[in-house]
Amino acid sequence: MNNIATTLKNSAKEPVRIKIILPTTAYFMSGIRDFTLSLIHNMTDFSEQWAYRFQSVVDELCNNAIEHGSRPGEEIQITFINNTSDSLEIVVEDSGTGEHPMKAAELDKLIEEKSKSSELDMTSLRGRGLTKIVKEWTDELRFEDKVDGGLRVIVKKYLHDTKTQKLEKGLSLAGDQTHIVI
Repeated sequence: MNNIATTLKNSAKEPVRIKIILPTTAYFMSGIRDFTLSLIHNMTDFSEQWAYRFQSVVDELCNNAIEHGSRPGEEIQITFINNTSDSLEIVVEDSGTGEHPMKAAELDKLIEEKSKSSELDMTSLRGRGLTKIVKEWTDELRFEDKVDGGLRVIVKKYLHDTKTQKLEKGLSLAGDQTHIVI
């Protein structure tokens, strides 16, 4: 671990916040994936396996913000909040200028319906990311409407919890054979 990361990790009593603003193009997503992996490795106590899971979570949230929440030429914002030895919070905000913007309540309802459905189409190419990646791999998932338009998606993962420990050991959470374990 480099000296700056060690200093931040060991001395940070307040959460470390890192904000990144990106144009709405997928071109920059490989850099965000790399940054996410580096941040998890250097500034948190999450395992390497969780670092790769967070890459998928961030990728899904950012791609949704780009594809659904913002038109070309706009920006999205990603904020990483590292609560040392406790949790990692990731906030992704879009501009609300996408072709079919949704409100927070609409997304809450959609996630609830997909989570309850035993017939989630696992063979389709689209439509599973928020339910089967983001919701399954985080402890908290919230949607908020921004005052100036757009959505704020907030996910939080606690370092020490039963869900994390079960997934670390490769155990299914509910015997659900459609559960994603990497």
